[in-house]
Amino acid sequence: MSWFNKNAVLVPIDFSELSFAALSPAREFVPHISQLHVIHILPKLHPAEPGSMWQSVSPQSRQQHAEDALNNELIKRGFDGAKVTVLIGTPSHEIVDYAKAQNIELIVMPTHGYTGVKRVLMGSVAEQVARLAECAVLLLHET
Repeated sequence: MSWFNKNAVLVPIDFSELSFAALSPAREFVPHISQLHVIHILPKLHPAEPGSMWQSVSPQSRQQHAEDALNNELIKRGFDGAKVTVLIGTPSHEIVDYAKAQNIELIVMPTHGYTGVKRVLMGSVAEQVARLAECAVLLLHET
């Protein structure tokens, strides 16, 4: 096993600049851009939310819209050719399940650096992924 060359690397994207910044270090681990998996997790709509109440927003249309936006952003940033997936659910669980299903060898993601009350209330997706993932996880801290 090589520490540096990986067959499949996953970068979860939440559309923050920090998450997009994880693409460059992740790209260094894979020989070809097609081995770079980029995933975005949409939250479930609750029954009382407007789009859900009148069934004007389908899960498929939400996923397609997010996938198009993510593909456009990846093209702008020079990462065209990465495998893009959009799922609906709880971010940490969806990331870990996707990594297992796709035989991901490394997950590269930022930590947002929440502390104190905000961390207690929001939790840390990165921390949960690091704890639950069956593969290596590289956490990047903002400098």
